[in-house]
Amino acid sequence: MSFGETPITVIGNLTSDPELKFTEGGAALAKFTIAATPRTYDKDSGQWKDGTATFFRCAAWRTLAEHIADSLTKGSRVVAFGRIRQHNWQTEQGENRSMLALEIDDIGASMRFTTVAVNAKQPAQSGPSSDDPWNTATPADGIKSDAEPPF
Repeated sequence: MSFGETPITVIGNLTSDPELKFTEGGAALAKFTIAATPRTYDKDSGQWKDGTATFFRCAAWRTLAEHIADSLTKGSRVVAFGRIRQHNWQTEQGENRSMLALEIDDIGASMRFTTVAVNAKQPAQSGPSSDDPWNTATPADGIKSDAEPPF
């Protein structure tokens, strides 16, 4: 992570199955949304009450993207760590748009309310992987700068 980036950890549930796509350059991209809903205990009623949900549009790249698509489904409770990114683009009508999104660096199933079976994957190659933190390739491999953002 570079200096000045905004790290964030989000705990919530996937609102739908992750969508897996591949860029023109062959990089895997998983897109999904996490809903984080705060809950508070109301002493008067003796019940838990849901607050207003916050929705985080997320993207993950390469091997992590493929693992997410293979492992997580709608409703999965996750703990996700990543960086907030602002994406700016222009519509076909020439309107400027922007949005904040979460670029996922790591994610796992929450075990607060369930158990999880972990299946370790063996690396496909012996050299440095595309998930190597020292790899200088950009996440936007194969994405045109004037295209709609990957979220």
